[in-house]
Amino acid sequence: MPETTDVYRRTLIQAAVSAPLFLAAAAVAQKAAAGPKDAGPSARNIFVRHGYEEHSVNLGEVTMNYVTAGSSSKPALLLIPGQTESWWAYEKAIGLLAPDFQVFCVDLRGQGRTTWTPGRYTYDNMGGDLVRFMSLVIQRPTITSGCSSGGVLSCWLSAFAMPGQVRASHYEDPPFFASESNPLYGQSIRQAAGPLFEGLSRYLGDQWSVGDWAGLLAARARKLGSLALAGGKSTEPPQNLKEYDPEWARAFYEGTVGQSCPHQCMLAQVKVPVLVTHHFRSIDQATGHLIGAISDFQMTKVRELIAATGQPLDYVDLPTAAHTMHETDPVLFAKVLGGWAKGLKA
Repeated sequence: MPETTDVYRRTLIQAAVSAPLFLAAAAVAQKAAAGPKDAGPSARNIFVRHGYEEHSVNLGEVTMNYVTAGSSSKPALLLIPGQTESWWAYEKAIGLLAPDFQVFCVDLRGQGRTTWTPGRYTYDNMGGDLVRFMSLVIQRPTITSGCSSGGVLSCWLSAFAMPGQVRASHYEDPPFFASESNPLYGQSIRQAAGPLFEGLSRYLGDQWSVGDWAGLLAARARKLGSLALAGGKSTEPPQNLKEYDPEWARAFYEGTVGQSCPHQCMLAQVKVPVLVTHHFRSIDQATGHLIGAISDFQMTKVRELIAATGQPLDYVDLPTAAHTMHETDPVLFAKVLGGWAKGLKA
């Protein structure tokens, strides 16, 4: 990854269009057909077919969509998407991992075909969904791997899942501290990806109640000039963004998503072996703001907190990897995750 500020800014804006940490939206064309009261995924005919058969399970509050591949004779592996991702961002990685694992990949609440839950987007609720999913569907000790906010949820499971449910956990470029409103360490969300989330909340609205995609593009252009259109000038967002409830963005920007789950408290209660992968990051020299998911200083504190639990910790520094490595470089993702998982004690 080149070290110039402009390149990092361009990378950030590209991620804002297509990667889960930075940006989400839904198609304006769907707004008239699916207003705020019926904007959930079941009421919106926006889905496309993918390479794996999709299944659903009723968890109580939500019906969770998922796919599975591989033999039940292999170790169980749960893949957890990040913000704005549906399960199919892992589609290529699933194919690479399936020979060695029984892979499960889910849509979190408010994303993909899983139920939307207005006013209920919190890490604790999402973590509870995954605990029930493992209990009802996987039904055996599981390795977890999540990207971005999914990485935070992988950590949540490594700390708070039921005894025996989780064997080990991978956190893929997790935004520890940098996605909090008042973090114990380093930049807050308002000094990182927060302005992008604020734009989503303002121009799209909860459950697409505003739906001004064109206005969002125009606002980004005013603030960022030519860099704002680095991801293209499409009048319609990518497919993964169409499948997303933008209330996620407000929950993150306002801090309600993790209000009852301070990151340092969660990290201090990790109970299983951990792999952390750390991807591209930079600090804007003019503002001190973070470009990326988590700074080197914040990652140092994460490693200290996990080490203090006495659990084994493997750290892999991948400074040129994209935030969503599982999607952009599934071969490297499968190599790093698979190699680590194969070395775990049975």
